[in-house]
Amino acid sequence: MAMDVTDRSGKWEGDVAAASVPKRVSGCPFTTMSAAVRSLAGGGSRPVARSGPRETVSRLATMAYGLLAYAMFFGTILYAIGWVGNWFVPKSIDSGAAAGLGEALTVNTLLLLLFVVQHTVMARPAFKAWWMRYVPRSIERSTFVIAASSSLILTFWLWRPLPAPVWEVTHPVAWWALTALSGFGWGLVFASSFMVSHWDLFGLRQTWFRFRGERYRPVGFRLVGLYKLVRHPLMVGFLIAFWSTPVMSLGHLFFAVMTTGYIFFGTWIEERDLIAEHGEDYLAYRRKVRGFLPLPKAA
Repeated sequence: MAMDVTDRSGKWEGDVAAASVPKRVSGCPFTTMSAAVRSLAGGGSRPVARSGPRETVSRLATMAYGLLAYAMFFGTILYAIGWVGNWFVPKSIDSGAAAGLGEALTVNTLLLLLFVVQHTVMARPAFKAWWMRYVPRSIERSTFVIAASSSLILTFWLWRPLPAPVWEVTHPVAWWALTALSGFGWGLVFASSFMVSHWDLFGLRQTWFRFRGERYRPVGFRLVGLYKLVRHPLMVGFLIAFWSTPVMSLGHLFFAVMTTGYIFFGTWIEERDLIAEHGEDYLAYRRKVRGFLPLPKAA
């Protein structure tokens, strides 16, 4: 998660980092643009005043950016629920223009790889250290959320359906049971996000601290709720939601297999970062609690 703090001088930590970066050629468009963004959101090499019109505009712009990013995420996740389940959306995982098997697999693989690369690279500490030379810490997480949402929207739009059924459950009780189980999975995703600070995870907490002009307080390492049973309850929710369907098409199966592989790979990468950040605390937690199954570990 983004760590967005202020120091005792009243400057955001991003200001200090920016001041230490060697000067670049002023004619570079990206450098000029990034400097403007940092200035608007409270970045740049100059100290940020705690009051005054410019500071007020900076705080309002940061908060507006955070709200925009969150609204984009919320709309995207709601559409994703309908897209995966073939519920109430104009284009779902099994609808849209038909395509040949080769074209569908190629296009769909590229779409998922785009999300994987974006999600994996932008979440790494090394990338964040470079990225925050251009983007203030207060909006780093919101920018990540916008990028992730954009890649998902592109997937919804360009996905090539493969509607041939792999399995199809017709018994009413079983049909409703699988549909309800998928809904439970999505509910588990939302519930798990609130257990680890939903607002921090999706960038609003960081922008709120900037808006208030207060020192950012990291959430820290906490064991609460479902995280006492499994290390990745949010990802368990996604797995349940993706696989619990009364009608599993070939395209849905491809999506479920690919995303399942990424969930296991992504959590492995994430845990390396968590061990580096929290050390023995996280190692002890991993020794006691399984990643995905709520079963006790042998002593």
